[in-house]
Amino acid sequence: MIRIKFFPQGKEMTIEKTLTVKQLLKKLNLVPQTALVIREGKILTSDKVLKDGDEVEIRVVGSRG
Repeated sequence: MIRIKFFPQGKEMTIEKTLTVKQLLKKLNLVPQTALVIREGKILTSDKVLKDGDEVEIRVVGSRG
C-alpha cells in the first residue's frame, strides 16, 4: 500500500498498486508540471517507481492568480 498526503489540502489517501510517479499523477488527474511528489524529503522524477510501504507527499505548485 502506498500512502499519499496532499499539501496544502491536508488530505490523505492510499493506493494498493505499484506505480511510477507519472502514472500516479495521471491517476489523480494532476499535470506533472503542477505537482511535486516527495519521498523521504527528496523530490521524485516521473520515472521513479512507488512501491508497497512508500509514503509520499504531493505538493501542488504553481500560480493561482
